[in-house]
Parts: sequence; structure tokens; C-alpha cells
Amino acid sequence: MASEAVPVAGTAQVPHIALLLPVNSKVFARHAAAVRDGFRAAAGKESRPVLPLREYAVSGDAGANLEGYRAAVAAGAQVVVGPLTRDAVTALALGEPVPVPTLALSMPEEVGRVPGNLYVLGLQVETEARQIARLAWNAGRRNAAVLAGSGPVQRRMQAAFTAEFMRLGAAVVADLAFSPEPESLRAASRSLNGADMVFLALGLPEARIARPYLGTVALYATSGVHGGDLGPLAGHDLGGIVFVDMPWLLEPDHPRIAAFPRPNTPVSAELDRLYALGIDAWRIALQLLEGVRDIRLDGVTGRLALGADGLIERELVAGRYSEGRVQALPPGRLEPAR
Repeated sequence: MASEAVPVAGTAQVPHIALLLPVNSKVFARHAAAVRDGFRAAAGKESRPVLPLREYAVSGDAGANLEGYRAAVAAGAQVVVGPLTRDAVTALALGEPVPVPTLALSMPEEVGRVPGNLYVLGLQVETEARQIARLAWNAGRRNAAVLAGSGPVQRRMQAAFTAEFMRLGAAVVADLAFSPEPESLRAASRSLNGADMVFLALGLPEARIARPYLGTVALYATSGVHGGDLGPLAGHDLGGIVFVDMPWLLEPDHPRIAAFPRPNTPVSAELDRLYALGIDAWRIALQLLEGVRDIRLDGVTGRLALGADGLIERELVAGRYSEGRVQALPPGRLEPAR
């Protein structure tokens, strides 16, 4: 399917699908391009007649995104996909008219109920941390220690896991701060306070450092510990860790995943996930275009279903590092290897 890049203003009014991304942003250009490439790849597989696709290139500024959104609607967009950044989505949700079905690609800040035509599909770490809490609970874990980094993303992981684990009736018995210093990590391993698991609110480099100090206790994490195929050495450093990630990375050979083309050149795991987000964004945009509002999709980013306040919830796949490799865990096999 051909797409048309258009300026933000001055376009003819033609019914179309609008893709609004900050490809002109110095900070977000690579991320936006990955989403765009996945979106185009999915659109290119479409065999049935579909409205033309127009791409609206904007900067990362929230005001520029709102201007682009208004231009797309004025030019005849029947469905808008975007914005991508949290600030821009928040600005849209806070009061900008949303006259056509719109699929935002990031969660807004806490602003209450979102407008009726606004749907949200994103890759929030909070979703993964909450699913890990449920996964650990289902495996019989009741007392967790949390080892967390100091960055904002790690703190969001920690808060989401703790809230969900406690909501289920379990306890967090130790909150431990990550430091790369060996003595600090040895002290952390002595401070598990009877924990039957550790949630690693860490990225891949920190998890590789911490793992050797944590012995045989069950370890859980988000997709932050999965950097794609980094070779067996990285996998051995992370042995036994159970995590969640999207089917696009954990089940690449599954027929429903392999049906979509991969990026033309190798990309990082972070950009590969955004490419997959673009694929599912196209598929949901078609549902919105067809008037479907009870959105359900066996997607490449997860099993998707419309929840409350327009949020499209993602159920991910569990994986585990074993013998230097990552293996997807079938549903029900949630117990970490010893």
C-alpha cells in the first residue's frame, strides 16, 4: 500500500488514514521511524481496498503534535494513529477535541477518563511489571524482595510490581537499592528476609551484574532484561531469570508472527519492539476504520483487548534464560528453573 507524506498544513480534504509521528524530533526520530516502518510493513501486506495512508511528520513538541492532529482531521482523516510521546498524548487527552477514532501510542499522564474516541496502545513497563506480579503469584510466590535501580523507569517498574503483588494479597518483604559494587550486592543478597523471589526492577546491564550474587532464589523481571540475541555469554549471565516480552521477540517463528516482514536492517531490541508496535497499530486502525469498538487482536506485541478508559491491554509471553538461551514458556509453565 502506498503512503503519502504531507505537510502539516495545506492538504486537500480526502478521506484517509493519518499517521502522526515525531519523525522531525532529534530525540524521538529513531523511535518514530521504527513505528512508521512497522506500520508501513503491515499496510503493505493488505490485499483488500483500504483508504490511502497519509503521514504527518511533526517534532516532539506537544503543540506541534496538536497542530498536526488538527490538520489531519481537517484534511479528512477517518482514523488517526498517534501521537507517540506521552506529553503529546496527554495534551490531546486533556481537552483537545477528538472527533474521529484516534489510536495514541503512549499512555497519557493521570488525567482521568480519556475522550470517547481516544484509544491507547503503548509499551508501558507498568503493564509488564503487573503481569510479572500475577505470574509470580500464580507460581506460588508470596514474599518478594525488590532490587531496583534509581532511574525513573526502574522506579515505575518497582511501584507497579509492588502495588499489584500486594493487591493480590502477597507481601514485599525487602526493598533493595541496586549498586554495582560487589559488597553492596553481597549485602543485598543477605537482606532477602525470607523472600521466596526477587523482582529485578533493572535493565539488562544491571541485571547481568546482579545475577551472580542472587544464588538460587527465583528471579523475575520485565523485558528490560531481554536485549534480543546477544549471544550465549549474556544468556549465561542471566540464567534462570523469568521475564515477559512480546511474541514478536519471543515467538518469532510462530506462523502468526512470521506472517509479517522484519525490519530491512538489523535493529536493537528497543527499536524492534517499536516496529512491532507499528504493525499492531495498523491492524487496530483497520478495526477502528471498520467501526469495531470491542477491540481484540492476537497481536505481535501481545494478546490485545480493549479495557477501561480506552486502554488497550496487552498480555505478553513469559520467557526464561536457560543454558545461555532464551526460551518462551508455554502457558502454565511459570515456575523458574532451579
